[in-house]
Amino acid sequence: MATASVLEFMQKTAKDEALRRQLEELLGVGDGNISSETELDEAESAALTGERAPMVAEFAAKSGFSFSTAELISVVDAFQKHQAGVISDADFANLIGLSPTDAETINEVSEVTNPLKRLTRYLGKTYLGIDV
Repeated sequence: MATASVLEFMQKTAKDEALRRQLEELLGVGDGNISSETELDEAESAALTGERAPMVAEFAAKSGFSFSTAELISVVDAFQKHQAGVISDADFANLIGLSPTDAETINEVSEVTNPLKRLTRYLGKTYLGIDV
């Protein structure tokens, strides 16, 4: 499924620093980490759904991820709608072809792999007794 390929590419940006830097350069905005809706900022979303979308799809193909520009735009659009609260978790998961549990797992994994979020979670649990 091509949507899965888009998601795999997006998640890879959290783990692969070289890929992230190249994507950042290609987009011309953001930090190149587009691994989840919490990491995907407005400027990156605009670049990914705008005129740079075909270049991103080509770049991803060179990195072993095969998907169309339309599939990329569809996934990014779903992330934007979910982040804005326009669609529910279930609708979000349905749009990107995942079960609601899988969609939650994607966001939890990306939160844990982000060093700042990891630190925030640790400090919140350790010193404030809350799950951030």
